[in-house]
Amino acid sequence: MKLHLGIKSDTVQNRFSYEWLFGLMRSLRVVYLQLGGFFEMPFLEDGYYHEIRDTAERYGIRIKSLYARHRITAGFFTTNPYLEKAARRIYEIYIHAGAVLGVDYVGANAGVLYQDHPEYRDEGIGCYLSHIRELMQLAKESGIRGLTVETMSSSYEWPTTPEEIRWLACELGDYHERHADSTTPFYILGDVSHGFANREGVVVHSNYEIFEAAIPYMCEFHFKNTDSIFNSTFGFSDEEREMGVVDLKKVKKIIYGNEALWPVEELVGYLEIPGPKFGRDYSDPLLETQLTSSIEALHRYFPPS
Repeated sequence: MKLHLGIKSDTVQNRFSYEWLFGLMRSLRVVYLQLGGFFEMPFLEDGYYHEIRDTAERYGIRIKSLYARHRITAGFFTTNPYLEKAARRIYEIYIHAGAVLGVDYVGANAGVLYQDHPEYRDEGIGCYLSHIRELMQLAKESGIRGLTVETMSSSYEWPTTPEEIRWLACELGDYHERHADSTTPFYILGDVSHGFANREGVVVHSNYEIFEAAIPYMCEFHFKNTDSIFNSTFGFSDEEREMGVVDLKKVKKIIYGNEALWPVEELVGYLEIPGPKFGRDYSDPLLETQLTSSIEALHRYFPPS
């Protein structure tokens, strides 16, 4: 297993151009990009994806992954047929976009359970599984190497616990094995900062516990820092590492201590940070410093190849 560093693009959207990001990535010796979904994506023509792919290649950047805008496929868990249909259509659009971009992986959240309707959980899981099995076939036809779902930090955004992660991965892994010729594999998108704290703010599963449990099913993951109850997220500057709980030395030990369990030979960990306050003259220019300081911190433990 070989680990590479990447950057998720969310933080530049409507703040800097992708040319700016690609140039910064090249200067930082970061090759891989996870393109984060954005508002216009379901409405774009293929020409846009051809242009951004060509631009990335000119800078030596590989768009390896595409992950849908957060909660845009929430409809699978609502029991509302209109929202369910919209979630399915959006997921199909992302698979098509991923095919044009030439990415390996396309993913989206499984859904979001309403706080006032926890009884929708089982029906929502069944709804998601029925659609994702069909989408695994569409992804195979589109040349996508795998579909992904991210582990989350809320019991209302499934999957969250190690047990849920294992069950989902095995359920869809078994399905893929039975239909290997017509489906693409299903993987977990991990996050080193996602743990689970209950309503009282008590940590039930640490971020390390959840990350390690997902390793046998994980093809890519997010690097970001967080506080003790996974409430806010930020990067890895000296100041941020002082206030955060994500220990990169421990993360490295977990990654390489489980080297035989990873299901892929080429693994990418994408820096995913919110960046400074959006839409302010005094804060937007700070993004370059924030990205640079975090990548430099990651390179101390995961040097570029």
